[in-house]
Amino acid sequence: MPPGDTPLPTRRFGRHPDEFSIIGVGGGHLSRSSVGEREAIGLIRAAVDAGVTFMDTAWDYGYGASEERMGRALQGRRGDVFLMTKVCARDAPTARRQLDESLRRLRVDCVDLWQFHEINYDNDPSWIFEAGGAVEAALEARAQGKVRYVGFTGHKSPHILQAMLDMDAEWDSCQMPISPFDGAYRSFAREILPTLTERGIACLGMKSLGGNGQFVGVGGLTAQDCRRYALSQPIATLVCGMLDTKDLAQDVEIARTFTPMGAEEQARLLRRIHREATDGRHEYYKSTTYFDHEYHRAAHGFPAFAEIRNR
Repeated sequence: MPPGDTPLPTRRFGRHPDEFSIIGVGGGHLSRSSVGEREAIGLIRAAVDAGVTFMDTAWDYGYGASEERMGRALQGRRGDVFLMTKVCARDAPTARRQLDESLRRLRVDCVDLWQFHEINYDNDPSWIFEAGGAVEAALEARAQGKVRYVGFTGHKSPHILQAMLDMDAEWDSCQMPISPFDGAYRSFAREILPTLTERGIACLGMKSLGGNGQFVGVGGLTAQDCRRYALSQPIATLVCGMLDTKDLAQDVEIARTFTPMGAEEQARLLRRIHREATDGRHEYYKSTTYFDHEYHRAAHGFPAFAEIRNR
């Protein structure tokens, strides 16, 4: 962090004593075709220098590129961050293999948090918890010291995440969309967040700008409006997609100067976008398959996007 700059605010990881910055680096953007390896590594290191201490990535981001870049960037800085990655497999043997691959790419022996990725299909919870399911690999990895905490993510529908919460598991985290648009359509904040808060499960917010920045401009919303609204909810951190140092500087400034939105200010903001927020047109990670990774589509027997286009 440059001398004289205000440190980033931090929050606790749910019921656990760990603390990290109220914004985190989103690993999905770091493997996009528009971001080169050198740029991604530089961005991660600049984020750590600026006081960002939560790092998000996943086994499937860029078919391993995101984890590889994260691992290179954090050489010598591992102790400065809370490191999270995600597993795509629903069965234990494949989950074990994916974890070993993630640890190798990240160049670490242990990640702070390992999350079941994209719980977007109604039968994902039952697959994970059936005999030989991936939950066995998670419990084993935690006992072996390969992961410290276990959670899950999802962006499709609250009822699917509720099924995960209903399972016999002591969850540490849940990563889900938190944004001004969420409250009017398949709302994670209304249906899931109260349970997380009550149980001391850390909520990791994501898609506060929509995943592709599509929320900015709707009803006059700015990136600061969206980020600040999300940070005003009871979440542990907000994972932010960043493509360059300009994005990083914007998000660091929002976090550094953050003041919570009061209830009336939030209500005014929501009224501005209400008409367009009620049908999911801007939250197409809920209403379409646009953000659904092909790994999970294939696992559930859905055709690849290319197959659909060619029909």
